[in-house]
Amino acid sequence: MSNSQSSSSSSSSSSCSCCLCFLFIILIIQLLNLTTTAQASLCRTACGDIPINYPFGIEDGCGSPYYRHMLVCSDYGKLELRTPSGRYPVHSISYSDPHILLNDPFMWHCQDGDNFRATRPFSLDTSTHFSLSPQNDYLFFNCSESNVIVEPKPIFCERFPERCDSSCDSSSYLCRHLPDCASALHGSSCCAYYPKATESLRLMLKYCASYTSIYWRNIGNNPPYDQVPEYGIRIDFDIPVTTRCLQCQDMTKGGGTCGFDPETQNFLCLCGKGNVTTYCRDHTLSKHSNAGVIAGTVSGVSAAGVVAIGAGVWYLKKVRAKAPVTCGVQSNDNRLF
Repeated sequence: MSNSQSSSSSSSSSSCSCCLCFLFIILIIQLLNLTTTAQASLCRTACGDIPINYPFGIEDGCGSPYYRHMLVCSDYGKLELRTPSGRYPVHSISYSDPHILLNDPFMWHCQDGDNFRATRPFSLDTSTHFSLSPQNDYLFFNCSESNVIVEPKPIFCERFPERCDSSCDSSSYLCRHLPDCASALHGSSCCAYYPKATESLRLMLKYCASYTSIYWRNIGNNPPYDQVPEYGIRIDFDIPVTTRCLQCQDMTKGGGTCGFDPETQNFLCLCGKGNVTTYCRDHTLSKHSNAGVIAGTVSGVSAAGVVAIGAGVWYLKKVRAKAPVTCGVQSNDNRLF
């Protein structure tokens, strides 16, 4: 082979290697951009047609740590609430009058009539910031009168005022006017009782065939007169208000999303270019690097990046074996590998 051919071949290899180096750097930049984009859109703002706002979050690290792992969004866009007694479909969430409306498929419904299915008592974790709303009423069906006091409440309370709270009212308005299906029950008895704890609800179901929950929905500004009864469970919740979260959400300060570090549960303001402990436009602070919320969600991008980088390293090493000089003069200061 002539010197000119050898020189031409070496020059061609060097040019090819330089191009590969350039493309490799572009690949890394693109992967970093993908990660940043994924972080910016990390906290989903809806599940199906139900908005997900602070203090709630679907992904770990979004919202308030008080409600961590409480909401689950299925692949079909169905939102569910986790409780000690199971997972329940969420009908709606109100943030102005903070409450969640749940559907319990195990409870009695109009179409059941006198056919009472096996049910389970609904319960909440008392350590959370959720509470059963006082706007709920509970109806019990076919209760054993030898174990449960089933009497018209006004009459019973007149005779036994000290035991008034323990009676199940058989003459309640809701038993006489079942919402949507006033005549659904034929030969079955009904009484209204408000359990003060999960244990009392379990005890009632031990001696009653089934139960249902009815909440009073506000339809005007003059409660309790502007209310209508509907089937479901109303769960009230608190919205933790903190100065840092308000600053983070402030559009003049960058309009970030309130979140937390999954490891420490310390507050984080989730921004498009990283996470900070104050607000997105506070450039004096360095970005938070332990955002586990990102690692879990961007794992697909990270895995693809590792594979691509590994392939690039292998190929460049193979090229370097044939062409020892690439991308100019190498030294220990500018060596990639």
